[in-house]
Amino acid sequence: MKKLLIPAACLFMAVALMSADKKDSVMKKDKGVYVVNTTTLGKDVMGYEGPTPLNVYIKGNKIEKIEYLENQETPRYWKRAADFMLHKWDGMKVQDVKTTKVDGCTGATYSSDAVKANVKLAVEYYLKNK
Repeated sequence: MKKLLIPAACLFMAVALMSADKKDSVMKKDKGVYVVNTTTLGKDVMGYEGPTPLNVYIKGNKIEKIEYLENQETPRYWKRAADFMLHKWDGMKVQDVKTTKVDGCTGATYSSDAVKANVKLAVEYYLKNK
């Protein structure tokens, strides 16, 4: 019986450590600001050309800012969507993100939809893991 407990404990520790590393790669806290990176969290959220990862900065349960990360979107369409949308959440309470309708950018629909989905994922992750 004791022989079974040691491997089980090792397996439990390995899973716990892997889970901790995963959280650390998604959300970090620095000086009261949480930064949620959607690179792995939203890997299946696609714009027109592929994933559209973001960093979502949250302080005091409000979104401070959103910045986009490297992606494969067509630069002119991505810039249009990012310029039009990324500041729409500034100052918004995280609990309002799910219910607030944010308009997308005409001509960059896929990118706009991906930004909205990534912001929602980031906020959901933050609320579950802060």
